[in-house]
Amino acid sequence: MTTTEKQTGIGSEQIIELAPSYKIPIFLILVAIPLALLNIVVGIVVLILGLFLMFQTVNIRLQFTSTALDLYNSGTIIRHFPYNEWSNWRIFWQPVPILFYFREVNSIHFLPVLFDPKTLVSCLEKYCPKV
Repeated sequence: MTTTEKQTGIGSEQIIELAPSYKIPIFLILVAIPLALLNIVVGIVVLILGLFLMFQTVNIRLQFTSTALDLYNSGTIIRHFPYNEWSNWRIFWQPVPILFYFREVNSIHFLPVLFDPKTLVSCLEKYCPKV
């Protein structure tokens, strides 16, 4: 987790950027090896998925601000999700969090957990408490 202070015209705003977590991509890449010995096509598909998620882990960042969740790709903001439009969120499979779901008023979003899950839950509870 990286916490920074952003200066605005009114004051300063705390921004929390989630640290990347390479657990899911590494797991998939390692599982692809024995799978390839059993079935080459399945092994290659799992390897490609693992490599894709590794690439996303390196490039994608989530930042929690006081008003919204911002999604960045290689340092460029690509989506802005204001908390006041959220109706629900959930982390799937708690023993090893693998999928983050949240629903806005007009859309549903699923993201693989490619960042620190503890900080993610802590930020979600802080900025978007469940009703």
